[in-house]
Amino acid sequence: MLYTEVPAAKTARFQCSGQSMPMKKRALSTTRIILIGFLVTILLGSLLLSLPISSASKKPVPYIDALFTATTATCVTGLVTLPTVSTWSVFDQIVILLLIQIGGLGIITIMSGLMLILNKKMGIGDRLLIQDAFNLNTMSGLAKFVKNVLLGTLIIESIGALLYMLVFVPEFGAKGIWISVFNSVSAFCNAGIDIIAENSLCNYATNPLINAVTSALIILGGLGYIVWWDVIGVIKSRSPKNKRIFKHLTLHSKIAITVTAGLILVGAALIFIFEYNNPLTIGEMSLFDKIQVSFFQSVTTRTAGFASVPQEDLTNASAAVSLILMLIGGSPVGTAGGMKTVTVAVLVCSALATIRNKNSSTLFGRRIAESSIKKAVAVAIAFFTICATSTVLLTATSDTSFIDALYETVSATATVGLSRNLTSTLNTVGKIIIIVTMYFGRVGPISLAIALGSKNESQNVISEPTEDISIG
Repeated sequence: MLYTEVPAAKTARFQCSGQSMPMKKRALSTTRIILIGFLVTILLGSLLLSLPISSASKKPVPYIDALFTATTATCVTGLVTLPTVSTWSVFDQIVILLLIQIGGLGIITIMSGLMLILNKKMGIGDRLLIQDAFNLNTMSGLAKFVKNVLLGTLIIESIGALLYMLVFVPEFGAKGIWISVFNSVSAFCNAGIDIIAENSLCNYATNPLINAVTSALIILGGLGYIVWWDVIGVIKSRSPKNKRIFKHLTLHSKIAITVTAGLILVGAALIFIFEYNNPLTIGEMSLFDKIQVSFFQSVTTRTAGFASVPQEDLTNASAAVSLILMLIGGSPVGTAGGMKTVTVAVLVCSALATIRNKNSSTLFGRRIAESSIKKAVAVAIAFFTICATSTVLLTATSDTSFIDALYETVSATATVGLSRNLTSTLNTVGKIIIIVTMYFGRVGPISLAIALGSKNESQNVISEPTEDISIG
C-alpha cells in the first residue's frame, strides 16, 4: 500500500516534544480553516465577478448574482441564476474556472500544493491539517499524497479536454479549445457548469463521446483520491497471474466502488423504465439513445449537475429516483458532494445489523468501527437538517411548488446543480437561501466529519447513569 501507519512511539514523540497540538484543538483549527477558506474564496470571487469587465455586456452584474455564481462555482454546485455562456466574459469565465478548481480540490489541497511548488517544507502543523482534511489515519507520505492528487487531477482533466476537443473544436473552432478545458475541469470537479449553451448538454444528449467522457470524468472525480491510489497500488503489487484486484482493496475502496456502481446501474435502469414512454425526455429516442441518456442522468445526479434532458420534464418517479441519488452523492475524499456512498453504506449496514439483532455491523468480512457509525449518523442528520430547513424557507418565501423547492434544496445541499428550472426565477431572498444552503452543504458535513474525527478526545471520567428507552 502507498501509506503506512505511524508507529505509536513516533506519535508519542511528536506529542511529548510539544510539536503537535491536542487533537481537539487541531480538529477545530482545521474546521475553521475550511470554513474561512471557502468563505474568503467566495467573497473574493464575487468581487471579481461584480466588476464591469466580468460581464459580456460590460455592465455590472447585480452583486447578488455575482455572489451566487461565486458560491456555486466554489462549492462546485452548478446552480446558476444567469446563463454562464452568455452572461460572463472570458475574464470572468477564467475566474469561475479557478473557483471550480479550488472548490473541487479543496482549500487545504490548494494551500499544500502551493507550498510544494514554492519548495517550502511542511511542518507538523501542516501535515496535521492535511491528515484531518483528507481524514487519513497516517502522517506518512502526505507530501507525496498531495503531489499525486494534483498530478492525477492534471492528467485526467487534460485527457478529458483533449477528448472533448474532438467534438468542440470542429464545431466552435479555436473557441472549442477553451470550451473543452472548461468543461473537463467542471466535469471532473463535479461542478456541472458549462460554457456551451444555456440548456447545459441537452444539445448533446445523444452524442456518445460527450456522454462517455463526461460520465467518466464525473465518476473518477466522485470515487475519490484514496480509491485511485488504492487500486493503483494493488495493481502494481499483484503478479500477472493474480488478477483478483478487488479482493485486495481496502474496505473503504470496496464500499465506494460497489455502492457507486450499484447506484449508477440501478438508477439508470429505473430512469430508463420510468422515462421510456415520456415524449418530453427519451420517449421519441432510439433504444441506444434511451439507454445512454438514462445512464447519463443517473451519473450526473451523483453531484455533477450537467443536464442532458430538462429536469422539469422528468416523471415524478424519475424525479424521486434523482433526489435519492443526489442525496447520496459520491465518495469521500473526492470532488463530489452529498452524504457520500460510504456513509450511506455504513448506515444501511448498521440498520440491518440492528434488525437482525447482531452485536456488530460487518461489510466484506470486516467489522465497522462504532466511531464510523456515529460519524455516519451525524453526517446524515446534518444533511437532512439542512435540506429540510432550506426547503421550508424556500417554499415559504418563493412562489414555487414543493417538489421544485425540494429538488432545488437537495441539489444545493448535495452540491449537484440540477434544477427544475427554478434557479433563474428565484427572488433575492430565495437566492440568499440557496447561497447559504450551498455553502453549508459543501463545508458543513466536511467540517462535522473532521470535528468528529478526534482520536484522542478526552473521555469523561464520570459517566451518567444508563436507562433504556423505547425505540420504534
